[in-house]
Amino acid sequence: MSEELDNHIAKLRTKRKISQQELAEAIGVSRKTISTVETMRFTPSVIIALKLAKYFEVPVESVFELVPIVERD
Repeated sequence: MSEELDNHIAKLRTKRKISQQELAEAIGVSRKTISTVETMRFTPSVIIALKLAKYFEVPVESVFELVPIVERD
């Protein structure tokens, strides 16, 4: 079974009422990095993943998760 990475960054940001720019500044990356990770165009490094989890004060599994890829016939 194949899996892909999904994330909950947008939901976590909305809950905190912060912008991509504010999050980027808080963890020391660019706004573009946040955007590309959030939209799943870029898989973050472990360091970025851990910084996001620390910022939101949640386990990394609450920010990122592996979801099965539904294979079509």
